[in-house]
Amino acid sequence: MNKRTGAIAGAAAVAIAGAAIVLPHANASTDQPAALKTLSAHSATQLATSLKADLKDNGAGWYLDGSKGHLVMNVLSEDDAENVRAKGAVARVVQNSMTALKSGTKTLRESAAVPGTAWSIDPKTNKIVVTADRTVTGAKMATLTKATNGMGEGMVTVKRSQGEFKRFDGGGAGSAAGGAAGSAAGGAGDAAGGAGDAAGGAGDAAGGAGDAAGGAGDAAGGAGDAAGGAGDAAGGAGDGGGGAGGGGQAAGPVGGSAIFGGNARCSLGFNVTVKGAPAFLTAGHCGNDSKTWTADQGGGQPLGTVADSKFPKTDFALVKYDDTAAKPQSAVDLGDGSTQEITKAAEAAVGMKVQRSGSTTGLHDGTVTGLDATVNYGNGDIVNGLIQTDVCAEPGDSGGAMFSEDSAVGLTSGGSGDCTAGGETFFQPVTDALKATGAEIGAGGGDNGAGGGNGAAGGNGAAGGAAAGAGGAGAGNAGAGNAGADSAGAGDAGAGAGDPGAGAEDPGTGAQDPGAGAQDPGAAGGDALN
Repeated sequence: MNKRTGAIAGAAAVAIAGAAIVLPHANASTDQPAALKTLSAHSATQLATSLKADLKDNGAGWYLDGSKGHLVMNVLSEDDAENVRAKGAVARVVQNSMTALKSGTKTLRESAAVPGTAWSIDPKTNKIVVTADRTVTGAKMATLTKATNGMGEGMVTVKRSQGEFKRFDGGGAGSAAGGAAGSAAGGAGDAAGGAGDAAGGAGDAAGGAGDAAGGAGDAAGGAGDAAGGAGDAAGGAGDGGGGAGGGGQAAGPVGGSAIFGGNARCSLGFNVTVKGAPAFLTAGHCGNDSKTWTADQGGGQPLGTVADSKFPKTDFALVKYDDTAAKPQSAVDLGDGSTQEITKAAEAAVGMKVQRSGSTTGLHDGTVTGLDATVNYGNGDIVNGLIQTDVCAEPGDSGGAMFSEDSAVGLTSGGSGDCTAGGETFFQPVTDALKATGAEIGAGGGDNGAGGGNGAAGGNGAAGGAAAGAGGAGAGNAGAGNAGADSAGAGDAGAGAGDPGAGAEDPGTGAQDPGAGAQDPGAAGGDALN
């Protein structure tokens, strides 16, 4: 009897010990290391890259715990977990290897190429997350269900979207610049356009008839160095003249600005250089829409010509500026008259906090939710390797910039939903686009942030350019701003200010013209989008 009892006890001990070995493989472990590091997104990416190289096939993805600033690394064994913790990251022992997850996405591409579907690898759940939009019904849903059921419950999760997956390029007749549809960033109405006293400078107080308001006297006009128009610092020759730190207005198109080609309207992504020549990145489906692009709907302000465009399979285009001497600012429009300087590119990470700027909806923020995403827009337009987010977007935002602080991360491709009800958006990784095109983030060295006279000349601030808002910067710049933006403009601004009586006496008229200019895009913005 004692022997039998002892045997049972021994068997139970073996079973418990076995469970201790098996359970970490079946369930995630969230043991905390003694010296857990709090990391920025950039630092976490660097550490994750190093750990991935060490883990090789034993790594199973990673993500950021945004609330705590911790890097969470998925591994396949407790031994690997100990190594991860030793380097200051959280280790989770999971079931599915990255090799198995990527094999699962290949199976979906081969057996479930259903329009209206998307899938990505979610390291938080250690599964492939498949999303079917509202068009996936009947036989299409049956095909998808058969494919996912064959992969096993522990490998894939299926969700439904209330929206419909589509590319986010818009019609040329749609909202013209920067949120004429979204008003706050666009400067479409009288308040932003310059027709009202506060925005346009129609009255003496705003227009510059008084010395303090901008240009009536030497001090405001550029004859005095302190006011900004006379010296190099005001003309844009000085690097610190406007927005180099991310706070000034841009002198030209930046990330999120509206661009027009044929009947299409998209958004500029990031200004770059290719072998020293200025260019910008946008979406590939936008590059396919038109060979040439302008800053205005009427085509009177040429920007550049498409040098490379890839869509579908991937989704990016490189557009070279027609003016080879152009030095566009490496920045993104923040929708409030200011910009964020962009100094580098970064890989996306699940959990990364990001912002997106586009010409229809302006600035919105959210979080990266999946990587290596595939989206089937229909008609054979299938794009792979995308970044999935919970950020909203709408038609016309295509190609626009997704960024994290001063890092370029993605180019807007498409998604579902809108910025009223919410939605999800997919982005082309910027790092892949840069590698494929040989482009580099930045545009022209030291003059990048100057933006010229915008910051220094004060024309924008005093004469109402700031009131014009982000998309309406053109309204403010149409006045003194552009004169200050060219270094030569110091002289022009001075001349303008040298005749301030006339220039400022009639500021309402002068300012109203840009206002009307801003209203035209606004009017266009009321039209329906594709």
